[in-house]
Amino acid sequence: MRIGRGPERRRSRVHTASADCKLTPTPSDDALPRRYADFATLGESLDYAAQGTLGLNFHDPRGNLVRAYGFAELRSDAIRIAHRLVARGLEPGARIAMLAETGADFAAAFFGAIYAGIWPVPLPLPTSFGGKDAYIDQLAVQLASSDPTLLLYPAELEGMAQAAAQARGVVAASYEQLAQEDAPAVDLAPAQPDDIAYLQYSSGSTRFPHGVAITHRALMSNLAAHSIGMDVQAGDRCVSWLPWYHDMGLVGCLLSPVANQVSTDYLKTEDFARRPLAWLDLISRNPGTTLSYSPTFGYDICARRMSSQTRASDRFDLSRWRVAGNGADMIRPDVMQAFVDAFAEAGFDAKAFLPSYGLAEATLAVSIMPPGEGIVVELVEETELSGGGLATVGRPQRYRAVVNCGKPAREMEIAIRDEDGSKLPERAIGKVWCRGPSVMVGYFRDPEATDACLVDGWLDTGDMGYMSNGYIYIVGRAKDMIIINGRNHWPQDIEWAVEQLPGFKAGDIAAFAITTPGGEETPAVLVQCRTSDPDERTRLRDEIREKVRAITGMNCVVELIPPKTLPRTSSGKLSRSKARNLYLSGEMELYDLAA
Repeated sequence: MRIGRGPERRRSRVHTASADCKLTPTPSDDALPRRYADFATLGESLDYAAQGTLGLNFHDPRGNLVRAYGFAELRSDAIRIAHRLVARGLEPGARIAMLAETGADFAAAFFGAIYAGIWPVPLPLPTSFGGKDAYIDQLAVQLASSDPTLLLYPAELEGMAQAAAQARGVVAASYEQLAQEDAPAVDLAPAQPDDIAYLQYSSGSTRFPHGVAITHRALMSNLAAHSIGMDVQAGDRCVSWLPWYHDMGLVGCLLSPVANQVSTDYLKTEDFARRPLAWLDLISRNPGTTLSYSPTFGYDICARRMSSQTRASDRFDLSRWRVAGNGADMIRPDVMQAFVDAFAEAGFDAKAFLPSYGLAEATLAVSIMPPGEGIVVELVEETELSGGGLATVGRPQRYRAVVNCGKPAREMEIAIRDEDGSKLPERAIGKVWCRGPSVMVGYFRDPEATDACLVDGWLDTGDMGYMSNGYIYIVGRAKDMIIINGRNHWPQDIEWAVEQLPGFKAGDIAAFAITTPGGEETPAVLVQCRTSDPDERTRLRDEIREKVRAITGMNCVVELIPPKTLPRTSSGKLSRSKARNLYLSGEMELYDLAA
């Protein structure tokens, strides 16, 4: 089954930037021959890109250009920052934590650390942590894990950054302060391919964060793999709102444009969250835009924001969008079809969808769909998804549409294994393992965690899936599986079923297993509820119970909670583990309903 194109309609002229705008974005193409990340180190890739005229372009919340930052200027600034870091006494192998705000300051500091042989450690912004204190605590935990010599931050976050730094005894300075420091020019020792380039923390890092150590060799291998896999071409241009503290935003939308010489236009993540359609405005406004990536929820938000009274063709022109990447969370075919239905009349082609699969421990990409194949799904019966066994007597068979996440990326191998490590045959569901030159060397200062997932060069991804005709299909995270009475249930099957009830939307539901006071294992379902009427809440709870019973054959605990209560990772994904911990600890606000 394949996601199809929506109805054909006339496209109108797209809005253009204001005539009095004096800034000129970096071009989409130049005379410098393209190289697909075939460099020994990240610093070498910027040295090469700086010989051309391409670069990074930063936009305000309404998509207006506020700074064009050519690769040549980025390199000059980065080298000056490298000299300042050396003057501060930092040596190769030291760590610098950096609050990863999308902008020239972070980009220059990141590459400055690279040129000085220091390991940059991108850390998140406070948008997803539920308040000032929670954010300071999170920063302090990651500072303790990465043990940096210095923390850099945007001036507007000084209070929180300094509080976290002081809690861990770390020196902290703003990007603006660092830029004003004088430092003599010094010789910078070139990095070697097997040197660590940076540490990447996963978006879900909480109490026990793991810093993924990525070498220059691993990075260059992965950057070449996904640019070749996406068939990056002359004149391609990228637009991104993805955060730079997440691997897809950092590696895919900052480091890749440098190493593969692609001009890129940026919206800040918080600006996208407030005005999602500004992303599509920016794609429409820049004639060369052909590449842009998003998790499923980004496409979902845009499709929902389109008013039924507004024609997409009156505002957008998405006809040049050749690669609409999907990644970072489970890809939902119903959401992608809704996006096609909303924006086909603006020229969006469903075949532009490019599903992929990856994780920070593999630098980024593990698999990539060949361009032009779009979203392809297979219907898999629930007993197969849950590990086999006979379907419950009297219950109809149920199927889930599982999205094809493409073929192994260049130089990457994928294997499906059972619990004892034995390789499974075609179409058998098991643990997803991968091996290739872009797999991490390990977790920073955590050999036990490293040994738990790296075996003879193979990485246990923690995901479950199967192979079919050379393509990988991902069915879920092994740690998220709900196991009750020997039967396995995927939380997303419960969540997606509840979302079909009127009044709910994607992201409103979290499902996980709990033990009741009587010692019984049962599913718990937390549901964000928007109605204040007690009788309506009671009706909804009963309806949800019946829906879950139809899916699982079991009774469940249903708790209605206020909107915007379910916790998210720093990249915006639902965190079931955090939701479960908050619920079990009594910290989750629940609506009080009669039994």
